Amino acid sequence: MNMLFERKLAIPMEVKEMYPLTGNLSRIVEERTAMLKAIFEGKSDRFLLIIGPCSADNEDSVLEYAGRLRELEEKVKDRLLLVPRVYTNKPRTTGDGYKGMLHQPNPSEKPDMFKGIIAIRELHMRVIQETGMASADEMLYPENYKYLDDMLGYVAVGARSVENQQHRLTASGIEVPVGMKNPTSGDFQVMLNAIQAAQHKHTFIYRGWEAHSQGNPFAHAILRGYMNKHGQSLPNYHYEDLMLISQFYQARDLQNPAVIVDVNHANSGKQFIEQIRISKEVMHSRRYNPDIRKLVKGLMIESYLVDGAQKVDGGVYGQSITDPCLGWEKTERLVLELADAAV
Repeated sequence: MNMLFERKLAIPMEVKEMYPLTGNLSRIVEERTAMLKAIFEGKSDRFLLIIGPCSADNEDSVLEYAGRLRELEEKVKDRLLLVPRVYTNKPRTTGDGYKGMLHQPNPSEKPDMFKGIIAIRELHMRVIQETGMASADEMLYPENYKYLDDMLGYVAVGARSVENQQHRLTASGIEVPVGMKNPTSGDFQVMLNAIQAAQHKHTFIYRGWEAHSQGNPFAHAILRGYMNKHGQSLPNYHYEDLMLISQFYQARDLQNPAVIVDVNHANSGKQFIEQIRISKEVMHSRRYNPDIRKLVKGLMIESYLVDGAQKVDGGVYGQSITDPCLGWEKTERLVLELADAAV
């Protein structure tokens, strides 16, 4: 094999023993997860916002953002449930570029996977401890999920991973809601196949063990737009798209039908300011049609302290070093407007 094996990494159980989640923090995760499940089960009318930076690149700025989000939630908690995006893995289309805190705890230094494992566990723990909120993260690597499985309230499977068998089977063994994004091709049936697989029981190999999953009834769809054969971004958040996915859901025997609309990525063509307009259009579709209102449970929004994006060594505190994000002022205004629209 043309690979250099540098060192054996600590297994998840060992890392959890080094950085344990205390009883009080575990209770917070359980309580926030229960709130999320109630939304997906239709027992709660609160609208869900999974919101935060494109990638968690700096512990201080991510924690400052999460703290502001917690204060904002207090103003809207009767109508909205806010879940901070703390994405510690960053998929790269070509494999180049910053791959997230797991790879590089310091974006300016070379990769260090052990330091990265510790850094992401500490970051998620601090979010729980300092805000009383449980985060969302992307399951980029299924075998790494166990390092964080006691901390997360929400998990996303990305557009490039949703067709992968190991992602689907691992999702079937996760106890919290898992969002399956439509693939970059935009094929709804591929996404629904992933949801169906995740909701079923399976026996499979996981981290060298014969594993038996029980199925995840909270696996659901995330619409994030798609790319056509010419590489152009096309949206799938419009009324007609939501009606179509509703019809596809009705044709399948799936538990807790639900859609989250990702208002950035191909839906916005990565024009971050368009997230505001797209969010409002989705809310209008929910008001117009009760079936869409029942199906669309929330939005995924990319937001940080400062508008836009910068290079890795840009030096602007709280500005994304990956995809451009809404700054805090625009975010706060949007969240308050969405709370009014969710009534």
